[in-house]
Amino acid sequence: MNQATGVIFCLAYILGLISTAVSWGRYAILALGIAVAIALPKLLRKYTKNSVKVTKKRRSRQKENALEEPLDAREELSLLEMLPRAKWVWAVAGLLAFLASVYFAVRSPQPAIDDISKLIPAVGNTQEVAVTVRGRVVSTPRLTRSGRSQFWLETDLVSEINGSEGGAVVNRPVSGKLYVTVPLLQATGLYADNTIAVVGSLYKPQPPSNPGAFDFKTYLAREGAFVGLKGRQIDWKREKAIADVNRVNSQTAAFLEPSGMQPSKIQAMRQRIVRSQLSQLNVPEGPLISAIALGKQAVDLPYNIRDSFVQAGLAHAIAASGTQVSMVLALVLALTRRFSKQLQFSFGVGALFLLVGLTGFEASVCRAALMGFGTLFALVLNRQVKPLGLLLIAATILLLVNPLWIWDLGFQLSFLATLGLIVTTPPLMAKLDWMPPAIASIVVVPIAASVWVLPLLLYVFSVVSPYSILVNIIAAPLLWILSIGGMVSALAGLIFPPAGSVLAQLLDYPAKGLIAIAQYFSQLPGNSVAVGQVSVLQLIALYSLICWVWIGGRRKKEEGRRKKEEGRRKKEEGRRKKEESRVVSLPSFSSAWILPLAVVAGISIIVLPAWHVQSSLFQVTLLATSGEPVLVIQDRGKVALINSGDENTVRFTVLPFLQQQGVNSVNFAIATHGHLGLSSGWGKLLERLPIKTFYDNNAPKQIHRGSNQEFISAVQSRQGVYFPLETNSTVDLGATRLQFVNAEIPVVEFLVGNRTWLLIGEMTPEAQKKLAATGTLKPAQVLWWSGKTLTAELLGAVGPQVAIASADEIDPETAAQLRQSKTQIFWTGRDGALLWTPAGGFKTTLESEENQTSFL
Repeated sequence: MNQATGVIFCLAYILGLISTAVSWGRYAILALGIAVAIALPKLLRKYTKNSVKVTKKRRSRQKENALEEPLDAREELSLLEMLPRAKWVWAVAGLLAFLASVYFAVRSPQPAIDDISKLIPAVGNTQEVAVTVRGRVVSTPRLTRSGRSQFWLETDLVSEINGSEGGAVVNRPVSGKLYVTVPLLQATGLYADNTIAVVGSLYKPQPPSNPGAFDFKTYLAREGAFVGLKGRQIDWKREKAIADVNRVNSQTAAFLEPSGMQPSKIQAMRQRIVRSQLSQLNVPEGPLISAIALGKQAVDLPYNIRDSFVQAGLAHAIAASGTQVSMVLALVLALTRRFSKQLQFSFGVGALFLLVGLTGFEASVCRAALMGFGTLFALVLNRQVKPLGLLLIAATILLLVNPLWIWDLGFQLSFLATLGLIVTTPPLMAKLDWMPPAIASIVVVPIAASVWVLPLLLYVFSVVSPYSILVNIIAAPLLWILSIGGMVSALAGLIFPPAGSVLAQLLDYPAKGLIAIAQYFSQLPGNSVAVGQVSVLQLIALYSLICWVWIGGRRKKEEGRRKKEEGRRKKEEGRRKKEESRVVSLPSFSSAWILPLAVVAGISIIVLPAWHVQSSLFQVTLLATSGEPVLVIQDRGKVALINSGDENTVRFTVLPFLQQQGVNSVNFAIATHGHLGLSSGWGKLLERLPIKTFYDNNAPKQIHRGSNQEFISAVQSRQGVYFPLETNSTVDLGATRLQFVNAEIPVVEFLVGNRTWLLIGEMTPEAQKKLAATGTLKPAQVLWWSGKTLTAELLGAVGPQVAIASADEIDPETAAQLRQSKTQIFWTGRDGALLWTPAGGFKTTLESEENQTSFL
């Protein structure tokens, strides 16, 4: 099998895994393979005949004209000419792609018969039933944003209280992976491979209830887990746990032998390094150095630092990547350069295994380690390294080991960034040959990597960081110092911890400088620009443009070399172009126009569809929130936000939705709070998006008004306008009009087009009756409330056609009254976020048997 055939088989396997994105993908890829096997060999033969004729004529003319030397035959071969012409190659490639999709399905995690997730239907409301789950810890505990500790547990036994047996404790063997969170102090001293028992409540993850929200259910499924455990405490009495298991199953007892609660050797080495680096440094400088050296899995960075680095485009700096691998390998080869190649290979492989273990087997590190192993292997055999081929082999091997990595974002970004460095860095360095190589590389490397990962980042996050390349160029010297210094101090700390501490202390100021850069750029206005949801077709179009520029650049380079050889024969130049026009080739433009055309086309692919959607969209979205109700009105490019919720609501619900919709500023913000000060989420929202006009319900002016002054100043500092509102105040929001019927409760009336919405805050039944008796309530087509009790008098005064509750549960008596009056009922706890458009009516985010997907 030649190289071209091997490349085709590797690409076919990867393409087969990608085809699993759709249910019919495996059959489509098989049909494509058959079609290519039939058609492509014929096209290649026809193309080869034309190409051979042209090549023979050109070489004969060269001999006649006595050129210095004939053209090298290898330079005459195009990519198409190098492809295999045997039908069996393409048929096998199609079959291989089909088998790859089947292999992906086989390796996809599925709950076993005794999986712990099967217990949830049996125990009913898992939040009220205490269970004790025993098993083995398979990950290092991590700190969550809520301040709890999270780890993965391979389960073996569960104990629950069976009410039908008089409250007896029932033990049963189970299997499966479990996502566990416990209070932070409970996980202190916990390591991977420890055997423990966790007391808590099982829960089943739900699909995202809001557009753009994190899909926790899919995340767990990809990790091989189908259920979570909200733990209250960890049972450290292992002897008692083992005794309980002995009474159930002797094999399980053998599995849960006491482990001594000691870290493994690799964990002990990691702790030795981290403690050495942290002993003389403060937070966050110390953890940052450890994260740069060993990856974020080795140490918990404060979330505000992580967020700053992500928003500034420096997320790669705190993640394990190929940088660490290349530095370690270069250091080992430098130290062993006097030894034989076999010893260099052995030391290099040992260093790679050690680094992969310390960083936690992340996809990016495994990719770099495989490429490093290939480099060492080529060194021993005295073979030249082909980076592109090595990258393809590394991807294929990793996807053979774990095909699920094809949809792992870290895996995708790592390979795309490396591909960019391989194919884009050399031509860019050639353009900047007038600069010193060290300075040119600082400019070129961020550009080369960013170009190839940007389309994927737009597709996943719908956000682009305009300062990303500039930040990486500015931060490159500090990153270089911290990377090399961090690796050297890690090695010293592993051998002699005090030496590692001294070396890490020298990196204090560079770490502070890098943090300052990340925080400064993350707080600049416009540090992230939302582009809206990017489709798969747009993603394919963007990468097609990048490949066109790349291939076009290679062709121009070959043409330039050929023109230089034939520059003395101007007559032959015209005749050559005429003959080459008969050869099938890619569209050719002047090399000066390829890049500008691609840039303009790429921006148009993203901007034009988003502009068209924004300019024609009228949509009302009621987000599913656990506290304050939140409503978003999008009116042909203008956005109105009613309420914000707390900081977590803004971070995990409001901002992801606005980013997905391509919203970069809020035109109108309305706070309808009735008896509290401004919600804490408004400040968090203002950090990311400017608010042009803010309307504040001024009813609770006696409560916390002084604390609002800081927020008012923040609105005004970003060229926003602040307006207080009173009862009977009216706000014009374009096609929507808002009026405070009662500012104290509050009761707010929305006129959306020709339909009336009514928001009613929480109040007692007596207050509802008084309000209904005043006659201030007008009939409304849509009633929006908190899900608590509503009196018959109030419902009679409003007479809604649709009732929407921003709540997990709805009052049964109120629901019965609404059904009796044939009112359509939605509530966010069951239906998720609700989207309403004039043409389509109401649509729910979550599916349920009672959902009605259209109204009016």
